[in-house]
Amino acid sequence: MTATVIAGTGSYVPERVMTNAELERMVDTSDEWIVARTGIRERRIAAADQATSDLGLAAARNALAAAGMRAEELELILVATATPDMSFPATACLIQAQLGALGAAAFDLSAACSGFIYGLSVADAFIRSGAYRNVLVIGAETMSRVVDWEDRATCVLFGDGAGAVVLKATDAEPRAGASGLIHTDIHSDGAAWDYICVPGGGSRIPPGHAMVDERAQFLRMRGNETFKVAVRNMERAARKVIDQAGVKADDLSLVVPHQANARILNAISDRLGLAERQLVMNLDRYGNTSAASIPIALDEAARAGRVAAGDLVLLLAFGSGLTWGATLLRW
Repeated sequence: MTATVIAGTGSYVPERVMTNAELERMVDTSDEWIVARTGIRERRIAAADQATSDLGLAAARNALAAAGMRAEELELILVATATPDMSFPATACLIQAQLGALGAAAFDLSAACSGFIYGLSVADAFIRSGAYRNVLVIGAETMSRVVDWEDRATCVLFGDGAGAVVLKATDAEPRAGASGLIHTDIHSDGAAWDYICVPGGGSRIPPGHAMVDERAQFLRMRGNETFKVAVRNMERAARKVIDQAGVKADDLSLVVPHQANARILNAISDRLGLAERQLVMNLDRYGNTSAASIPIALDEAARAGRVAAGDLVLLLAFGSGLTWGATLLRW
């Protein structure tokens, strides 16, 4: 039976650090308010000449190095992003060309902050079907390009970055405790699309359209409603994959949630009864990097030695769409 294992992780964040003190000079806010409400102290901002593909390319190279694999060995490149370089071609194709992985298929996937979980699900299905054996999944975002820097409620939340994993097929005989992706659970609720959205820039309100609202090209969010739904649905997804595997929250070595807001993460932790050592949080340094947040946090945890062979790891996400999901894997 074919299974999917993580062969290597990688990440990249831009050099520029934007602190809360800098935001205090831009909008009516304060470091104290931002930290208390979100847990964020700083975030990374892409340089003027950096696009999403540049961030994703750097993360991909780091993941390939960790896996000890050449780009030419890749058969599929999947990029989860809500901020592509352009409408088309896919950002994945741009990264493919820069990597020199010309034998690989490449496409983008749009599920906003849940994009990486969705990407893992798609890649796992391809591998289990036998279609591909070596797959690169990237979560990359330049959220600073769609943030309204005059909206103090949202501009403090987001940052730029990219993370990646190399997935490989294994034909080892299935056994209890074997490494690999175990269960993934993904969902969506399009009726709540306007909880988090960028209404302009597509075919509904095209670029250059005479808009009633000239700021439709920027991100909008209904924070209070989003908080409640995010906590409830991430908990449900987490419990589903845990129950499917016949394990308990106590058995988890690491939980890597989407880094949206410290209050959301703490609420999830409380509901699942997690210990502090189990939860990965780095949003204080990076903010919400959308589809990039889980792979960045996973890579940092792996390189810090927080996860070892045989450990159970739970990934959790929630985002625009609305979308949400969970992946349980054994390292």
